[in-house]
Amino acid sequence: MSQAHVHSPVEETDYLREEETATSKHEFVGGEIYAMAGASERHNRIAGNIFFHLRSATRGKPCRAFMADMKLRLAGGATYYYPDAMLVCDPDDDHPIYKHSPCLIAEVLSPATATVDVREKWAAYRGLASLRYYLLVDSERLWAKVFFLDEHDAWFEQELSAEDRIDVACDGTRLTLTLDNLYEDTGLLVV
Repeated sequence: MSQAHVHSPVEETDYLREEETATSKHEFVGGEIYAMAGASERHNRIAGNIFFHLRSATRGKPCRAFMADMKLRLAGGATYYYPDAMLVCDPDDDHPIYKHSPCLIAEVLSPATATVDVREKWAAYRGLASLRYYLLVDSERLWAKVFFLDEHDAWFEQELSAEDRIDVACDGTRLTLTLDNLYEDTGLLVV
């Protein structure tokens, strides 16, 4: 007869220490560590396109753009994710290995991550007081959706068509994103 083993949740400090020397990335949710799968070329190109536009907009400005190797700390350290891209404008958000106050978060959806990105992460992200934009971009087909906070602090969502654009404004940093920007050089053509 097999024996049941007691499973103890991992502490935040242990997760951070292990992640410093890990050969692959892991997300941390409620004391559990989850290995991250590798991404496709198209996923990388889309994430790179988003980061390129964020970084271009932040040159000479106080906001900072980050890509997939920067952790996002949530729920007082109970959760850590690796968003595909983030825009952070809070000058006090200066920890060297994680951020906690992004204005924009972007996730590139793949078949393995789409459900987590659309449900679990969105539920966690919308609790961030600093968040104004959550961008989802599919890596398999031409499809993007942005959730955005209006001037009355109400969340709205918009699926993007070829003629739509996302106007991002975070603490003096402004940029516009279109499907053409998101899918440039991916092999998926915007019609």
